[in-house]
This record gives sequence, structure tokens and C-alpha cells, in this order.
Amino acid sequence: MSESTFLQPEEISDLSGVRIGKKGKTREQLQSAALTRMRIPHYVNAAGRVVVVRAVIEGRPSDAPQRRTWEPAPA
Repeated sequence: MSESTFLQPEEISDLSGVRIGKKGKTREQLQSAALTRMRIPHYVNAAGRVVVVRAVIEGRPSDAPQRRTWEPAPA
């Protein structure tokens, strides 16, 4: 079975230590704040859920495309 590219919600709860919201903040807000404090790169998707790329946690190199720099056309 292949692993997902992203951590599952339960894994994010384990990592952040946040399972429920409190003091007027949602679980996702508290998880995002905890991950920011831990300096773990993450995103909040359009549905408001916290997204962590599995490769970041496992220490694997990312497959992110490298930025190309401008080069003049060959003569």
C-alpha cells in the first residue's frame, strides 16, 4: 500500500498535539499555530484544513520544480 503525499488528519493531530478547538479558536487554527511554532512548513487549504507534505516530516527531498533563470536564446 502506498502512502499518501500528505499527512492524514489524525497524524496532524498527533504531530501538533491539538485534537479539538478551544478558547474560541478552531482545531485548525490551533494546529496551524502549533506547526508554525515548530517551524514545520504547512498550508491551509480552501476548506480550512491544515495540510502537511509527508516528505517534510520524513526528511525526503522534495520533488518541487526548480526555478529556471532567464537565459538568452542561442545565436
